[in-house]
Amino acid sequence: QVQLAESGGGLVQAGDSLRLSCAASGVSFRTSDAAWFRQTPGQERERIAATIWTGGNVYYRDDVKGRFTITRDIAKNTMYLQMNSLKPEDTAVYFCAAGRIGSSLEYRYMGQGTQVTVSS
Repeated sequence: QVQLAESGGGLVQAGDSLRLSCAASGVSFRTSDAAWFRQTPGQERERIAATIWTGGNVYYRDDVKGRFTITRDIAKNTMYLQMNSLKPEDTAVYFCAAGRIGSSLEYRYMGQGTQVTVSS
């Protein structure tokens, strides 16, 4: 059974930093493509960062590029999203995902999410 558990969300001020964690069981971040999504009320869930570990390719959506960084700790089987220079518009529920389906934007597994709130 695959489980992804996000943590690290919270309430911060604009300009602050947060690091989200995604602890995995049943799937390995050593080989599984992974991503971070976020969703605001009434909006669709959007992929903001993704990586193909074996190829070393990393994708960042334009509005987070240069501020967010996706990394992993293989020994802990945990993926991270370092978020710097946070803005109020970054307020959302953040989800981690693993097991990309082919070359699509769909993933087999997704966590329950962690709330990030950035005050101005």
